[in-house]
Amino acid sequence: MPFGQFVIGPPGSGKSTYCNGMQQFLNGIGRKVIVVNLDPANDYDCTIDIHDLISLEPVMENLKLGPNGGLLYCMEYLKEHLNDWLIKQIKPYIEDKYYVIFDLPGQIELYTHYDAIRVITETLVKELHFQLCVVNLVDAHHCSDASKFISVLMISLSMMIRLELPHVNILSKVDLIQQYGELDFDIDFYTNVQDLNYLVQTIRKKKKNEEEEEEEENEDRFRKLNYLLASVIEDYSLVSFLTLNIQDKDSVYNVLKVIDKANGYVFGACEKDNTSIMDIAAKELSWAYEANDDVRRKYIHKEE
Repeated sequence: MPFGQFVIGPPGSGKSTYCNGMQQFLNGIGRKVIVVNLDPANDYDCTIDIHDLISLEPVMENLKLGPNGGLLYCMEYLKEHLNDWLIKQIKPYIEDKYYVIFDLPGQIELYTHYDAIRVITETLVKELHFQLCVVNLVDAHHCSDASKFISVLMISLSMMIRLELPHVNILSKVDLIQQYGELDFDIDFYTNVQDLNYLVQTIRKKKKNEEEEEEEENEDRFRKLNYLLASVIEDYSLVSFLTLNIQDKDSVYNVLKVIDKANGYVFGACEKDNTSIMDIAAKELSWAYEANDDVRRKYIHKEE
């Protein structure tokens, strides 16, 4: 039974860096792993590359499509050639018990408006019996902007519902979390997605003069919309986050432990020995309030 990660997230969230770093970490602990690049706009050295099947630039040039249209065409083309290309390419590795990391495109509409990605995951699960976990990377600096963070929550929730797989949301680049300013709340507020009404209350626009009255009224309507969006997120109560600095091995290890439980690897494919499920489930227990102590100590600096 093969295991793997389906790495998604907006452009610039660090997906390829994550795949490379996670591959190195897994190799370091003795796990055989390959990276499968399914992003036709991102060409880099990996074991299986979609560019051997189709690439974005020739599609854009030959079909006179823009970047988004070309990417959609590439993913639809991949969907039609899953059995004769992707599955054929992966089979030899899973027969040799390799762990697989899939690097996916970052365009959000592929997950929210089209079914190509979902068909790919369903085919992998049905045809190869993959145990997959979706790893959704989000740039941590969005926490410093309340409206952006609410947008991130909505997108994450939408992708969780659409893909219907075990899902781990990650605030990546946590070492740069204060790049655009201090956080309004403690890091636990953002990772646990606590009472969002407090977050919406921070969305304010200072009225500088009377000419901005109309703009202030628009801001009030925008704030009401955010309250409604926050209530939808809280009603589902599905979204939470881990934090990650891919250059910190302790941070990577903490993320990997959660992913291995999400896709079942920890229960069905132990390295070294066959430790009992009970031992695995109970070992290295930690208190929830301690989860972000390293983040506070290393990356969050409050002005005194």
